[in-house]
Amino acid sequence: MYVRTEVQIANLKFKNPLVLASGILGNAASLLIRAERHGAGAVTSKSITKEPRKGFENPVVVELNYGLINAIGLSNPGIDEFEKEIKIAKQFLSVPLIVSVAGKSIEEYVYVAKRAVDAGADAIELNLSCPHVKGLGLDIGQDPSLVQEIVHEVKNSISLPVFAKLSPNVNNIVEIGRAAVEGGADALIAINTIRAMAIDIYHKKPILSNRYGGLSGPAIHPIAVRCVFELYEEMEDVPIIGMGGVTTWEDAIELMLAGASAVGIGTAIYLKGFKVFKDLLNGMIRYSLREGLEALSDLIGLAHRS
Repeated sequence: MYVRTEVQIANLKFKNPLVLASGILGNAASLLIRAERHGAGAVTSKSITKEPRKGFENPVVVELNYGLINAIGLSNPGIDEFEKEIKIAKQFLSVPLIVSVAGKSIEEYVYVAKRAVDAGADAIELNLSCPHVKGLGLDIGQDPSLVQEIVHEVKNSISLPVFAKLSPNVNNIVEIGRAAVEGGADALIAINTIRAMAIDIYHKKPILSNRYGGLSGPAIHPIAVRCVFELYEEMEDVPIIGMGGVTTWEDAIELMLAGASAVGIGTAIYLKGFKVFKDLLNGMIRYSLREGLEALSDLIGLAHRS
C-alpha cells in the first residue's frame, strides 16, 4: 500500500507536510536548500526586516532539558541583501519558499513583502508574534484590528499567498486568527514561541542579555496542540501550519489530528540535526499505513470527528 504525502496550502503544493520553520537556521540560501535535500516539504526563511538588524548581544540562547529559550533579536541582513539569497535558493529549490517578514509598521511589512515576492518568494509569512523584540511582532500580534490591517495591506499589495504567524501569548488566539483571516490571510501558522526567561542562580541575574526570550521545544507542544485545535474548531476551512515542540513523528501526527495541514519543524533540527525530517516523515507514513489511511492529508482534523 502506498501513502500519498503531498498536502496543499492555498495554491501551493508541499511534497510532504513537514515545513522548515522560521528562525532556527541562518539566512543563507544553502541552509534552505539543505533542508529540502533532507526531506522538508517546504522551507521558511528567518524573519527579514527592511533594514539590517544585528540582534542582541550574547548570550542569546539558553538550552534546557525541555527546550530552548532564545532572544536572537530578529538578527538578519535586511531585504536588500536577502534578495540575493532568495534568488540563489530559487535556482535549486523544488519546494515552496516561504519568506518570513517582520516590520515596525504596516508600511515596512508591505515594503519587505513586495521585495521578497519580486525576488522569487512563493509565499509570505507575516511574523506577528515575536515575543522578545519590542515593536516587532508580539506588540502587533496582540491587537486584532492591527493584525487585520497588516494582513489586509500586505495581501492587497502582492498576488501570492499570505500566512499569518500567531502568538500563544494572547488571551484568545482564535480572535487573533479570525482577524487575520478577515484581513485576507490564506493560512494561519500556530504557534510562535512563548515568552520566558531563565536566571543564573549563582550569578543571581537573568542569563539572556535581553533578559526575556522565547521558549520553544517539547515544553510548548501541548500548548501548540491546544491552539491548533481551537483554531480549526472555529475555522475549519482555513489551512493551519501547526508548530511548537515537534520532535517525534507522534508530535507531528498529533498536530495534524488537531487540525494542522502541515507541521513546522524548528528546535528539533537544533537537537537532532537535519535527519529529523526523514525520521519524522517515515514515522508518519508507517503510522498511516497501520491506520489504513491513503494519504497523510487524511489525518487533518480527525480528532474533531472521532
